[in-house]
Amino acid sequence: MTDPVTNMEVRDLKTPIEEARRTASFAFLLLALTFMASGCLPTSFLITPVSGSRHLVETELSSDSFFASSKIALIDVSGTIQNGSVTKFLGAGDNPVSTLLEQLDKARKDGNVKAVILRINSPGGTVVASELMHDEIMYFKKKTGKPVIAVMMDVAASGGYYIACACDEIVAQKSTVTGSIGVIMQLVNVAGTLEMIGVKSDAITSGKHKDSGSPFRTMRPEERDLFQGIINDMYERFLDVVEAGRPKLDEQTIRKLADGRVYTAGQALEHGLIDRIASLRTVIDGLKEQLDITNVRVVTYMRTHEYRPNYYAQAPVYSSNQVNLMNLDIKDALTPSAPSFMYLWAPGAN
Repeated sequence: MTDPVTNMEVRDLKTPIEEARRTASFAFLLLALTFMASGCLPTSFLITPVSGSRHLVETELSSDSFFASSKIALIDVSGTIQNGSVTKFLGAGDNPVSTLLEQLDKARKDGNVKAVILRINSPGGTVVASELMHDEIMYFKKKTGKPVIAVMMDVAASGGYYIACACDEIVAQKSTVTGSIGVIMQLVNVAGTLEMIGVKSDAITSGKHKDSGSPFRTMRPEERDLFQGIINDMYERFLDVVEAGRPKLDEQTIRKLADGRVYTAGQALEHGLIDRIASLRTVIDGLKEQLDITNVRVVTYMRTHEYRPNYYAQAPVYSSNQVNLMNLDIKDALTPSAPSFMYLWAPGAN
């Protein structure tokens, strides 16, 4: 092509760009076909429109009959128990306490729900969140009179066991780990590390105990005594909950068992911390017999974009990655968050 003003030849840039695009598209298609042929990619892709609503919807997990109207609600408590949104890779997730209340409310308002199975898979969590969950379960039982059965999965320790004590019966799997009755407050001292790099903290406080627990200096003996008093008070409340939930155990026996250790399902049964060892299916069959119901539907409550084909589809596996007692983000090191009192089994925290 010739420029009419300069009478010079001008190259058409659009053609090389289009050629490059066509070449890249062809290369991508060839690469995708290669991966599909090797089994690395699915052979098809499905785009499914989902509702933008975040409300919980009832989902049937199993049914004895098409005409079954009576329901058993399966509610999951999994991961670290906290009264705040769970951090996920792509953003914040649900608040476990809020979600539990939302699920219990749906079960409470549905007259066809005859019982609730609380499936617990948790190492515990914060003291307040565990107490809130326990209280909401107790409120549900008081308002409805419907039985609530705790079914423990991989781990139901500390705060996980705390909320189980609100249920009418505690059932564990053969390989469940439970117990860990106690309180922990994990603190970090980075004073030595900061001194090595020439950094020194200098806090101005209104009182000598205002910066107690600071990671920037060694804790004084009187400060340790103050925190120990708080821990002891929370520990006593935990013992009261266990005593109320396990009436066959006396206070002396509970104190002996509540030294923070975990127990296998067999050991927990022997000590009276649980009622029996049974599968989820056995628990469902037992509830049908207890309620004198022949046909029942097992339902759960989930967000609209989730999918569960049966009651084993989401028995969440406890991951130690969910326990984050020490975040090494430099921002958090400079402005540390408040220490947390935990009903939590976290052997790797020290």
